[in-house]
Amino acid sequence: MTESDLKTRIKQVLTESLMLKISPEDIGDEAPFFSPEGLGLDSIDALELSVAVEKNFGVAVPNAEVARKAFVNVESLAAHIRENSGKGETQ
Repeated sequence: MTESDLKTRIKQVLTESLMLKISPEDIGDEAPFFSPEGLGLDSIDALELSVAVEKNFGVAVPNAEVARKAFVNVESLAAHIRENSGKGETQ
């Protein structure tokens, strides 16, 4: 999967899993997930996103520290997925 394809898929997962009222194309690669200027997600969304990432990409977000780094924006989440895919993380 190319970097562009990965980011597109992440945006689709975001909109579908979190039932966002915007289209995947409206999400910028650097739009902050948890800022009102970005997607405006909350802690419940973070939990749902964690489950969706593991289900769709096979990559775990094992703790809050990892989540804070991975769930900044599409760019950071793509990097987390790339770095951890195929490692077989379960926790």
